[in-house]
Amino acid sequence: MYQYDTYDQQMVDARVAEFRDQVARRLAGDITEDQFKPLRLKNGLYLQLHAYMLRVAIPYGTLSGKQMRLLGDIADKYDRGYGHFTTRQNIQYNWIKLDETPDILADLATVEMHAIQTSGNCIRNISSDQYAGAAADEIVDPRPYAELLRQWSTFHPEFDYLPRKFKIAVIASDTDRAAMRLHDIGIQLVKNAAGELGAKFYVGGGMGRTPMIAPVIGEFVPLDHLVTYTEACLRVYNQHGRRDNKYKARIKILVHEIGADAYRAQVEAEFAHMLTLGLEPPLAELERIKGFFPDPAFETGLSDTVDRSDLDFALWLDQNTIAHKQPGYAVAVISLKPVGGIPGDASADQIRLMADLGEHYSFDELRVTHAQNIVLPHVRKADLYTLWQQLDAAGLATANLDLVGDIIACPGLDYCSLANARSIPVAQKISERFADTGRQRELGELKLKISGCINACGHHHAGHIGILGVDKRGLENYQLLLGGSEGADTSLGKITGPGFDEDGIVDAVEKATDVYLAKRTDGERFLDTYRRIGMEPFKEAIYG
Repeated sequence: MYQYDTYDQQMVDARVAEFRDQVARRLAGDITEDQFKPLRLKNGLYLQLHAYMLRVAIPYGTLSGKQMRLLGDIADKYDRGYGHFTTRQNIQYNWIKLDETPDILADLATVEMHAIQTSGNCIRNISSDQYAGAAADEIVDPRPYAELLRQWSTFHPEFDYLPRKFKIAVIASDTDRAAMRLHDIGIQLVKNAAGELGAKFYVGGGMGRTPMIAPVIGEFVPLDHLVTYTEACLRVYNQHGRRDNKYKARIKILVHEIGADAYRAQVEAEFAHMLTLGLEPPLAELERIKGFFPDPAFETGLSDTVDRSDLDFALWLDQNTIAHKQPGYAVAVISLKPVGGIPGDASADQIRLMADLGEHYSFDELRVTHAQNIVLPHVRKADLYTLWQQLDAAGLATANLDLVGDIIACPGLDYCSLANARSIPVAQKISERFADTGRQRELGELKLKISGCINACGHHHAGHIGILGVDKRGLENYQLLLGGSEGADTSLGKITGPGFDEDGIVDAVEKATDVYLAKRTDGERFLDTYRRIGMEPFKEAIYG
């Protein structure tokens, strides 16, 4: 993983000192909240319903054991003993005191971490495939390219005040595990007919109140122009994106309103102009960054055989491990979705345990997924049983990856000042309704996502089953959506009809799964059955 050089460390330390002064002036009353707000947002600090919330950047979701352990210590020292892992592969703390924030940032800086650009109208934390460097189906590790873009975009003066927040994802396989086409810019590393590596650019995706799937803007961009083409996409947006209406300020609106062809033409013109300026970092810089992402020292000649005599372990093995590119190894996914739990939450002790496990069993590396779980990317198959035993003892061995219990949910009205409805209690009730693991496995792959408002931090548009909480005459009301997908077959869910109260939405989800079980053919996922039979059979069962 990438390691700071002297410049990186000085930059982060200087930001901590700067923010310490800004906080002191705010506490002394020398600056107003309106003056302080843009300063705190650039440091990941939000003012939520009950307290300040701090969002910490985890670039492309990659962490060392030392970094993960500090996140647990911060949860104990500055929060209420837990942290919340987010759909942007970050972590956030919901009970932060303003006067302690500079100390948290100083602690983060000691392990090469920060909260810069995790909020505000800037380029946010760049995300990637949580299985990068381990997945058997990738053509190259996408993280060096994400890191190159991270370095280019951090403190970029031209993009410091964009019309709205801006999100980039980088993947390198046909299996999209990062919701790449639902980003402002989605980059897929591909090979052309000559076998040359390049980048396919999707621009103008996003969720929120106006969900859109990004169209292809650049079919094949050579890697020596990766940064320049990205910059051209952003410059066109920065020039023409609306600033008069925040609801129409995202790049997806610009691409939609002028059309993909017109946007592409403007990007190509800007790209051609920028090539004359020679701003692209040399390929030697990319090669330097690649040096931080070598394959671990894998052992060779390892057996792929695993003792499955413990049936509970065998269940977890089947559900929560992924094929690895190296024989004798597996990718292990730690579910943060226990039955009745809060999706994405982990206690300080659990965070520290995961740090220990990453150090001992995964070459000192962990990943945060956009589905709010944790990955140990490089585990010897011979170690999986011992690993599982330790996870099980800590309540971290729920075998529900990609099943209905693996729910994505935003913090909702329990914490967020923007939310209209609670997400957490709904997630807990659905988790309890479908608690039986056998029932979940019978349903198969079924991605359920919940948002507490139209901003869609829970990615409800992309759920096979999505739930959106809205305010209806002062009451929480939950809309049910069906048919969304975030993968290579990206689609947006459609609302079934009138909304439900908290208990009613749980019943509606169950009725939808009953229709699927009755109508599916062999091998069909919930999403496949929905696409084949359409909405009407589901509506008939749900609304009678």
